[in-house]
Amino acid sequence: MDEVELVITARERDLGGFHVRRVLPYATHKMVGPFIFFDHLGPADFSINEGIDVRPHPHIHLATVTYLFEGKIRHRDSLGSDQLIEAGAINWMTAGHGIVHSERTPEDLRRTGSRISGIQCWVALPEEFEEIPPSFNHYPAQSLPEFTIGDVQLKLLLGKAFNQQSPVKVHSDLFYLYVTLPKGSKLTFPLEGREGAVYVVEGSLQVNEKQIDQYAMAVGRKCGNLEIEAREDAKAMLLGGLSIGKRYIYWNFVASSQEKIEQAKLDWLHGPGGEPTNRFPKIPHDDREFIPLPDEGPAKGSVM
Repeated sequence: MDEVELVITARERDLGGFHVRRVLPYATHKMVGPFIFFDHLGPADFSINEGIDVRPHPHIHLATVTYLFEGKIRHRDSLGSDQLIEAGAINWMTAGHGIVHSERTPEDLRRTGSRISGIQCWVALPEEFEEIPPSFNHYPAQSLPEFTIGDVQLKLLLGKAFNQQSPVKVHSDLFYLYVTLPKGSKLTFPLEGREGAVYVVEGSLQVNEKQIDQYAMAVGRKCGNLEIEAREDAKAMLLGGLSIGKRYIYWNFVASSQEKIEQAKLDWLHGPGGEPTNRFPKIPHDDREFIPLPDEGPAKGSVM
């Protein structure tokens, strides 16, 4: 039996001034374990006085994770966090009951021009953690485990894999790795009942005898292994974990029920700090603009 259940080719989306390649959610396969959103940001080059300007926007019942291959992003949120996201580090923001954040190119890079490339994900929270207080944690690159298996280099970003554990505090059984594979190298990843996938950042892989090219994701069957071989020098992300059940997704909201989505829509109707609740506070020093609630349906520019 073919142990690759599905191959998803990334679709380009315009987020206003730059493009991303969106993989998840996909029409017939919205999640891989708890991962419900997966965007490949860039690679994109910005000229002088250009950059990313993702205005303040809300989230509920999920955690966001940003991993950059190159470039920098300034993260600010309604908790007062003001963190420079740099290549190689992990930035884990737990939305919980509700949070507002923005992502922008730092001013020094606007003066010189810059390049950005990375992966942005949403990890849905188990139902018992959906209403926890929001939080933000930054993990420097040197704090994340790096190791080799044969000729393959691995960096564990989240969760547990290959008898290694990431320092990032997560809320469910999951794994997320950045893998570098020289041409001809092989790696076996046992799923052990978990859902799992391989996304090709660069190069080309063979996953369970199926060719997977750049900007495509192979979703494996949880009963088997991911047998990976590099057809050329390649870089990839391994991701997945135990399923946490069905989730509803609307714009930047993820929840275990449609009722929770509808309440979040009402709470954001007038933006940060608005009525009927103060669920989504304003971001200190970034409160002059925000992304309004879409008129209908999931926003084409849904962001982390």
